[in-house]
Amino acid sequence: MKIKEIIHQLEQLAPPQLQESYDNANLIVGTGNEKFKKALICLDSTEEVIDEAIALGCNLVIAHHPIVFSGLKKFNGSNYIERVIIKAIKNDIAIYAIHTNLDNVFKGVNHKIAEKLGLKKLQILSPKRHQLRKLVFYAPIKNTAEIRNAVFEAGAGEIGNYSACSFNLTGKGTFKANDKAKPFVGEKGEIHEEQEDRIEVVYPVFKESAIIENLIAKHPYEEVAYDIYDIENKWNQVGSGMIGELPEAMDSKLFLKAIKKRMSVEQIRYTEIIKDKVQRIAVCGGSGSFLLEDAIRQKADVFITADFKYHQFFDADKRIMIADIGHYESEQFTGELIQEYLQEKIPNFANYLTSKRTNPINYI
Repeated sequence: MKIKEIIHQLEQLAPPQLQESYDNANLIVGTGNEKFKKALICLDSTEEVIDEAIALGCNLVIAHHPIVFSGLKKFNGSNYIERVIIKAIKNDIAIYAIHTNLDNVFKGVNHKIAEKLGLKKLQILSPKRHQLRKLVFYAPIKNTAEIRNAVFEAGAGEIGNYSACSFNLTGKGTFKANDKAKPFVGEKGEIHEEQEDRIEVVYPVFKESAIIENLIAKHPYEEVAYDIYDIENKWNQVGSGMIGELPEAMDSKLFLKAIKKRMSVEQIRYTEIIKDKVQRIAVCGGSGSFLLEDAIRQKADVFITADFKYHQFFDADKRIMIADIGHYESEQFTGELIQEYLQEKIPNFANYLTSKRTNPINYI
């Protein structure tokens, strides 16, 4: 097995096309053509993590945070980023980052946090727009099922918990083939009428190439007629943060203590307790202050995230309780998520969770 095969599986979980524009998720060091040995999974690919990978005989480091966010102009080891890259290259270690794309998928970072907290009835807190398109194509009736199944196989027609979703309408198509054409039906130079089905399917933008390729490959016509439309709808399976409910309402102070225990955090910075009991909980791994208004709009009692600045805590304004548990602390179980996923998909996958605590912040 090559490293790129491991990466392919990771991209089924969190397609890189779903990362934010500022991000640099993907293969950062290596070509992917190297033969896979072992992987080390971590939150941050620090020098200590690379040393650990060397000691364990790993030639792949899977990190949540990219070690490189912007272009490097020099490689002389003047900072920790350059030292990590140099050491990884010298020791034939590939580094792959799966960052905001893993934040944005339903079964990603925020789902893991919700799982740790015991939340139920989970939904994306802020679903994304402009991630879906609609494909409309036309096919002779006897070929409809085969062509429709081909686009389904490529990822079209999935809506929430349902697959193979389409709308179909039968009508009459017309065309006239010129002398250079090779018509599937009809005669050259004559207007031909054909009973056809109009099929409509919704699909994620990043699957478009494969869907159109399958459509054309299975369609019998020399020229395939199809239309693509942008969709304004929110995609409820992709977006920022997550919201859910505790099985039962819980005393607010006891819930704060439960957060510390379940999330293994040393301290929580929180705003005024405004309700005796809480049940509806919003979460966002990492820096989530941009989702505060979404959490309030979704009627969350508590918003658990990290990296709130002093003045931003005032924005709670007695409408919600903010619980800032720390960036590292909120995402520390991401490695566990990646390991569980890969072990399910590739049972003989040789991997380790890093033993290094890469949190740059200490508490006293």
